[in-house]
Amino acid sequence: MSSVDIGLLKKYARTMSVLFLEEDKDSRIELFEHLHDIFPNIAMTRNKFNALENYNEYYYSQQKYYDLIISDMKNSQTNNIQFIEEIYKINSKQSIIIFSTCSDSSYLIALLNLGIESFFLKPIDFTSFLKNIMQICNKIYIRKNKKQNILKINKTLLWNQEEKILTLNDKEIKLTKKEIILLDILIKKKNILFTAEELINILWFDTFTIDVDISNLKNIISRLRKKVPNLNIVNIYGLGYKLNFQSDLELNN
Repeated sequence: MSSVDIGLLKKYARTMSVLFLEEDKDSRIELFEHLHDIFPNIAMTRNKFNALENYNEYYYSQQKYYDLIISDMKNSQTNNIQFIEEIYKINSKQSIIIFSTCSDSSYLIALLNLGIESFFLKPIDFTSFLKNIMQICNKIYIRKNKKQNILKINKTLLWNQEEKILTLNDKEIKLTKKEIILLDILIKKKNILFTAEELINILWFDTFTIDVDISNLKNIISRLRKKVPNLNIVNIYGLGYKLNFQSDLELNN
């Protein structure tokens, strides 16, 4: 990539949450201005203790981790490595970028072995930085949007809303076309009760010459229950059908 599409970069970055750690006051102000132009949702902290405190507070208040940590490391002191190790103990998948004046190869290798995304020597070459941050933001953006497409029905059942795939303990369950249509509508209209007639009209909307009755619907639901015993499709007598989801409390226990 010879140049960076700044508009695309900002599209990726605008939904990201970033924690920026810089201990030097002058560098902190200068770098923050550059970073804030890319990341509107960026928090700044001045030392490792405050950064860890901020990191944990953000999780407790938002119920999610920062998407990215950008941290200054002044030299190859052991406590720098320990800081990164502490972050990974909390969240092993955390994306981290390091700025440093230290060019010691053993220090760089140690950081890369811990799993950081990238390492930049100060003074920062912002052309190189922008190219690198574009790749990282793209990866985070794809990962976040992929997660948003995955819906938890219960602790073991997941529904991919984009690809219309049901997985049980990470294994795909083969579904027929009508089973997929039924699940999709029950999931989209979470906790909504559908009459048998409504579901028949949805499942056989393109059928004009074949008589369809409630027995056809019951057969599909029966097959689904056999395939996926913990898929809780509830029949409320005389009213209709709905899909029960586990509550957030149950999912977190």
